[in-house]
This record gives sequence, structure tokens and C-alpha cells, in this order.
Amino acid sequence: MKFAFATQALVGAVAVSALTIPRSLEKRLKLIDLKQFGSFPTITPEQAHSQAEKIKGIFGDGPEFNFPKIAGGGNKSPAAEEDKVATMSTAAADGTCDRNNPKVRIEWRNYSQADRKAFVTAIKCLMDKPSAGGFQGSKSRYEDIVSVHQQMTPNIHQRAVFLPWHRYYVSAFEDLMRNECGFTAPFPWWDETKDAGHFADSDLFTDEYFGPLPGKTSNGQGTCIESGTFGGLTLHIGPGSGFQDHCLSRAVDESLTGTVSAQFVQDCNSRTSYDDMRGCQELGPHAYGHNGVGAVMAEVQASPGDPIFFMHHLFVDHSFRIWQNADASRTTSINGCADTNSPCTPITMDYVLSSNGLKPDTTVGNVMDTLGGYLCYRYDY
Repeated sequence: MKFAFATQALVGAVAVSALTIPRSLEKRLKLIDLKQFGSFPTITPEQAHSQAEKIKGIFGDGPEFNFPKIAGGGNKSPAAEEDKVATMSTAAADGTCDRNNPKVRIEWRNYSQADRKAFVTAIKCLMDKPSAGGFQGSKSRYEDIVSVHQQMTPNIHQRAVFLPWHRYYVSAFEDLMRNECGFTAPFPWWDETKDAGHFADSDLFTDEYFGPLPGKTSNGQGTCIESGTFGGLTLHIGPGSGFQDHCLSRAVDESLTGTVSAQFVQDCNSRTSYDDMRGCQELGPHAYGHNGVGAVMAEVQASPGDPIFFMHHLFVDHSFRIWQNADASRTTSINGCADTNSPCTPITMDYVLSSNGLKPDTTVGNVMDTLGGYLCYRYDY
């Protein structure tokens, strides 16, 4: 299934050749047509770097996802200007957090071999568990998680809730790993900027962990992952809003991964407005990371079908937290549009985050501070 949106030209991407599989090897591989996956829309590094061009303007006039709107996804608040800043007005977040002793998310390079193995084993555990039921298309507990993203996509992308919702979503993933698969180690994250332009060389992409990251074939096809912890998987959710059995596949383009640079992240994080930063991050490093890995990861709705999705979104959340660390008020306020109406409904700190029953609903205000009580974690740097 194709998407009806276009990807903007990749002007100024780092000049790193994409890895291509030699013709001599193609006959031995199980291949898949990449056209069914589409790609995430992007802005260029030059657009992000230009202080004269407001990201919100680029974002608002950019490519739109052609998805049907679905019910749910947050409470509506009184109409107001989209850039009005909503501040914390509710009671303190549920739970408590010892801010001096939170959980610490550890970058993959500093993560112990034992914890790495435990992490991928817990993901596989979720894949081996039956679905809890009630999640469309799901055949496993892991696919319950994928189904939520597929169904929620129309309400969580190209709008201000993108970063808080994905923070909440990753926390739901963590809860399932800990509560249902006995994972007890710290959570990892992946500093993609250190692997920009050579994702395939990261030891994340080895049989011991997430499996290989092959390039496109000579005729532009992707490769089914047949080895490693997640080798031979059949995915039942996606592409797009469909439910068609397909393999876990990848098709790295290192010219796109090369764009996931520290400079790009810094250019996005230089914005003082939350929604300007969010638009830059969503269409910038976030989008290029997805498109760079390719195939399943480049498909907006069902991209969590590739478990590397969560390492990528831990990177995205890290970038968000770094932006927040620069000003304490950024954990108690938010601005931007909660929908794509004209005029739009402004997001508030009371906007409800839902995961269709995967985890109890909460509010934007409860997830803005990762040390606020509802959440209790920081990053190692």
C-alpha cells in the first residue's frame, strides 16, 4: 500500500554512498518491493540551519499524510492562537520520583554485553507471547504495540503531540518488557549522531542483537532479515493501514543516515519555541533515521514492526530531553496544534495521551518532565 504524500528533495545530504548489494548475492536473498512502504516526509539540513526560515512555516506548508482521521487522541480545548503557550495547570504527576536517583538510560556503546542480550531477549519474549486481544491485526504481544502506533498515527504525527506521545509510547513498551518479560536492566538508547553515514557498521546490526542492515539491491529492492534474534519474522500489521503478511525487511541508505548528524540535532534544538523545535526534529533527524534504515522502518504507520524503531525513538526522546534541559520552563509548558483543523485546536498540558488500552491514558503534562513522577529517568549524557 502506497502513501499519497511526497518526500521533499534531499538537498544537502551528506555525500555518503548508499550500500548496494552486489548482483552476485541477490539470488541468494529473499527480497521485497520497497514501493509498498513509502517514506517519511523531510526538510533539508539547510532549512533547519537557516535562522531566517521558520520551521513551523515549512512544516505547515509541507507534505501532508493522507490518512483517514480516527476518533480519540486527546481532549479538545478552547480555540486559541496555535502558538499560545499552554502551561502546567493540573496537579502533580501521578507517582513520585527521587530526582537524585532516577533510572538512567545508557547509550548503547556503554551498555554491558549482558544487558544488551537481555534487552533483545525481552523484545523477542514479547514477540513470542500471544496478543492480549483487542488490538487490530495483532498476532503477538509485541504486535499489540505495533497495532497501537498504526491506529494512532493520524493523531500523533504532524502535530504538537508528536514528541510527548512517543515518549509515552516508549514508556509503555518499557513497562511491557519489565512487567511481562522480566526485563530488569537499565534501558538503553542509541546516539545515532555517532553512527551517521555508517549505521550498518554499528554492532546493533549484528546477528547477536538486531540483525543485519543490508542495502538496497541493484534494482532497488529491500532484503528480508533472515538471521539474528529477529530473523525470519512474519509481520502481520501494515504496510500502511493494511494487514498483509510480510517479512521484516531493511534497505539502508547511508546518504540519508549521514544526515542524522549532531549539527542537524543542534540546529533543531536551537529553536526556543517547542513547536518549532518539534517540527524540525520530526521532519529532520527523526525522519532521516527512519528513511535511512528503510523498508519497514520507512513506513510511517507500522514502522514499529522493526524493533530498531524503539532504539531510534529513544534517540529522538534524548534529543527532546536535551532541548528541555536548556530551560526548566520547557518541562511545564507546550505550544502548537493538537489537530490539522483551520483554525486548529491548540494543544494544552491537559491533552490526553492514549494508547488504545496498552497503557492507561495520561496527559501531556505528566510526560513533559522525565523526572516528574509519572516518569523517572534521565540519560547518561
